[in-house]
Amino acid sequence: MAVSPRVFPPRKRWPSTGSSISPKFADLNLVKSLLSLSQEISALKPLQCLLIQKSLSTINKSKLLAIVFEELLRNPVSTSFSPSILLCFEEMYIVFQRIKTLMEDCCNGSKMWLLMRIQPLANSFHELTLELSTLLNIFPVNELDLSQDVEELFVLVRKHCSQSKTSVDPRDDSLRRDVLALLHQIKKEIVPHHLKLKQILDNLGLRDQSSCREEIECLQDEIQNQIDEKSKLDIASLIGLLRYAKCVLFGSSTTQLEPDHRRRNSLSDIAVPADFRCPISLELMRDPVVVASGQTYDRESINQWIESGHNTCPKTGQTLAHTNLIPNRALRNLLAMWCRQQRVPFETVGSNEKVSGVKATKAAFEATKMTVYFLVNKLSVSPSMEAANAVTYELQALAKTDSDSRACIAEAGAIPVLVRYLGSGVGSEHPNLQVNVVTTILNLSILEANKTRIMETDGALNGVIDVLRFGATWEAKGNAAATIFSLSGVHAYRKRLGRKTRVIKGLIDLAKDGPTNSKRDAIVTILNLAGDRETVGRLVEGGVIETVIGVINVLPEEAVTILEAVVKRGGLVAIAAAYNSIKKLGVILREGSDTARESAAASLVTICRKGGLEVVAELAAVPSIERIIWEVMGTGTMRARRKAAVLLRILRRWSAGLDTNDVVDISVMSEAAYNSIKKLGVILREGSDTARESAAASLVTICRKGGLEVVAELAAVPSIERIIWEVMGTGTMRARRKAAVLLRILRRWSAGLDTNDVVDISVMSEGRLTTMLSA
Repeated sequence: MAVSPRVFPPRKRWPSTGSSISPKFADLNLVKSLLSLSQEISALKPLQCLLIQKSLSTINKSKLLAIVFEELLRNPVSTSFSPSILLCFEEMYIVFQRIKTLMEDCCNGSKMWLLMRIQPLANSFHELTLELSTLLNIFPVNELDLSQDVEELFVLVRKHCSQSKTSVDPRDDSLRRDVLALLHQIKKEIVPHHLKLKQILDNLGLRDQSSCREEIECLQDEIQNQIDEKSKLDIASLIGLLRYAKCVLFGSSTTQLEPDHRRRNSLSDIAVPADFRCPISLELMRDPVVVASGQTYDRESINQWIESGHNTCPKTGQTLAHTNLIPNRALRNLLAMWCRQQRVPFETVGSNEKVSGVKATKAAFEATKMTVYFLVNKLSVSPSMEAANAVTYELQALAKTDSDSRACIAEAGAIPVLVRYLGSGVGSEHPNLQVNVVTTILNLSILEANKTRIMETDGALNGVIDVLRFGATWEAKGNAAATIFSLSGVHAYRKRLGRKTRVIKGLIDLAKDGPTNSKRDAIVTILNLAGDRETVGRLVEGGVIETVIGVINVLPEEAVTILEAVVKRGGLVAIAAAYNSIKKLGVILREGSDTARESAAASLVTICRKGGLEVVAELAAVPSIERIIWEVMGTGTMRARRKAAVLLRILRRWSAGLDTNDVVDISVMSEAAYNSIKKLGVILREGSDTARESAAASLVTICRKGGLEVVAELAAVPSIERIIWEVMGTGTMRARRKAAVLLRILRRWSAGLDTNDVVDISVMSEGRLTTMLSA
């Protein structure tokens, strides 16, 4: 996979002495490599704000040494150098590698974090210079035929290297102490003086909104790459300080002036590299983990795979030695950088605090409070819609970061102020403002305590519903739907929301007419509301089944899950409305994901059991439906296989002209009962002769006494008939007889006939058994 070098995150720690590998080049090639590396360092720009003198000195030394290497290439003494010269060159190469990495780290990283580490960084520059000085001192320059000018340059570099000092520039050290003093003030709940803030940011080259925003992003990247917990806490404090400074010094961001930072692309419009997709879901991985086989999957997908009873690697088929999931942090950083390049969201809302694993320090918390109260006060007295738009953009971005920020914003009284800007009149003239306001309320609603505040604030719920129905943009409508989804997480609010006809109509209209992202927001919200039986009736009356059937090709997994919930709780009206979905459910059963196939099978079982013979006939008309069901029984999730077994039983009884209403749904079987049948099937395939004999005997007893649902469960075991035939051919006499009984039971079950009258032939003579088998 070709990936742009910019995708890779910059290094956050410079390498140790042993981390660089000594090159094994031919003599002249080694000199060429040294020249190339020294020229690369020479081409770097000196640091602009911090460590200016040290970075400039390092670059100048590299330029002078590059001249020496050029001279050697122009006038080589011979095709080979002495061992001592080669050894010095190899060691120089390693030092140059480390110098280049250190310089790039300082250039690409956060300026504020660079300031906090000014002493160890200065020490690193000093140590590398001393290492280079040692090599130049022992270098046998007399063995080389250098011109006098070049040799003087060499001596000059050696002299400068030996004069290196470890001291930090007093200006840099003073700036560091100023920042620490500000953090201490904030920790004591003392509001920093704006002039002092501006002076510090000026010295760091942070002179506008854009540079501050980029610096905050760099600090957030730094948190992801830190191992030490104290460093994470220190960076969190710096982020809080910088957010506050950005707002009070440069005002709030304006989305109209900075569309690139506001606009987000949809993943559906971007080609995701194959290595970034989960092999199970084929979607962009958000939390990549490595399993025992060494393969990487998204955590959610592989968890579902393992919890559904699989003990193998989905990609290689290898049996997993253990089910531990190891985070793939390197790939995760790569994914985050790629998403930022493509301007698609990587973290789900509210996941930042999970990823960083950092609880806010006192300084970070107080800085957040100061920022929030400043913004809310500014919004309360906002003289114009443009100013309100800028403030709400900052609030929604802040509410997205962590729980402390959400709590602070709500406690500062932001919700009643935000409600003023939810009206349709605002949206028609200022659509960005409407999007920012409803997105802020969405982000606030993630916190449980804020759900109550939103529901109890006058006009808040009605305002969100108005945006859902009449929002100026699809983005505003989608975020309003997502807000209702979040609020419906509380059972009492779910019932209350489900009683509102405007909510039902708004969601169904959005699912029907909106773009894919907005459809998904509406669909998942409908699914949440469908958990209440009373609401299901309103959804059916509002045309949810027809809507779901319409989007089933676009969002198959979500659509069939809703269909399953609605037909389960919606009564005969829902069953009748779902009649037209049978063929599409058959397609999902054949082509859908594991989750989609499971919901499709469950929906078909409910529809067929409650809809009568006409519905079963419609299912039977789906091309190759029995083969599709057998595939689900062999490869689907645990629940999907059970539902498929019930479906097959329904179809077999219908084809035999028998009643289908008495087919038992075996998906309610206990886990222990299911596992016992499955494990006995494994023993039947892989066990010793004695074990296979006992397994066959146990299965005969279980099937004869357990009823049709148990037989259906046995039929769901992959390749069970082939396994039974193998036992009949190679097992002990008793095992062969029990296997013949099992085969008879399965054949009668698949034909829709009663299995209770199957005779146990294990007491029959060998001659009689041979006659039966040959027949």
